[in-house]
Amino acid sequence: MSAARAVPASLPEVTISESRGIRYMHLGTPWIQGAMRIDKPFEIELDYVQRMMAWMLFREEGEVTGGHAVQLGLGAAAITRFCLRRLKMRTTAVELNPRVIDACRLWFRLPADSEQLAVLEMDAAAYVAGPARAGSIDVLAVDLYDEEAASPVLDSAGFYRDCRAALADRGVMTVNLFGRDASFERSFARIAAAFGAAEVRTLKPTREGNTVVIAMKHVTVPDRLVLAQRAENIETRWKLPARKWLRMMRPLPELVPTSPSKQSPA
Repeated sequence: MSAARAVPASLPEVTISESRGIRYMHLGTPWIQGAMRIDKPFEIELDYVQRMMAWMLFREEGEVTGGHAVQLGLGAAAITRFCLRRLKMRTTAVELNPRVIDACRLWFRLPADSEQLAVLEMDAAAYVAGPARAGSIDVLAVDLYDEEAASPVLDSAGFYRDCRAALADRGVMTVNLFGRDASFERSFARIAAAFGAAEVRTLKPTREGNTVVIAMKHVTVPDRLVLAQRAENIETRWKLPARKWLRMMRPLPELVPTSPSKQSPA
């Protein structure tokens, strides 16, 4: 664990629980912020986190194991570990709470920083808005919740515009939408205003209520046959349920803009 340092009182404590071979992260509440199967630390355990990898369907097979992956909101670092160790991607994780970073290093097999991995203690909005980030990210996973998990911490039109600007051409973003106070339709509209509705897909909600949204930047979506071939390859090679993702994938409802716009819902 890193040396002791001042942590704002507003940031929650991290607690750990274990059950049936799975280790869970909590932020001082019963809500699960992440999980890891102890004897398979580089696999992805939670269903919704697996669905956050649906971007793999929209990358050429030769590009799936290359480029720069960024996770906003570290959780238990499942996406970061998978992209780094399984996909061999250059990987960055951005997390505001230093206690989460420490817990991931101590309990969730998060490796030390290296040429391939950077874990940044900073605000996710500031990260994607930084001029140096423009066009630098190939895969962006957004999963930003506080200890109450009532709604996304960052969910504004401006934030999603910054996410799109940070993506490289043919880049893909996935977003986890969850929470009792969340308005999925409002979030859909904001994402579509930034990316264009034609560039956005949703997956059916999980049993727990997580809805994963996929947003693309200048991606030519292949036909269903190619997507099916990619899904089969992902299942065979990476053991992720990609054929199920394909069956549950839908375009956005007819309530959102059809093209990107600088003017979008607040």
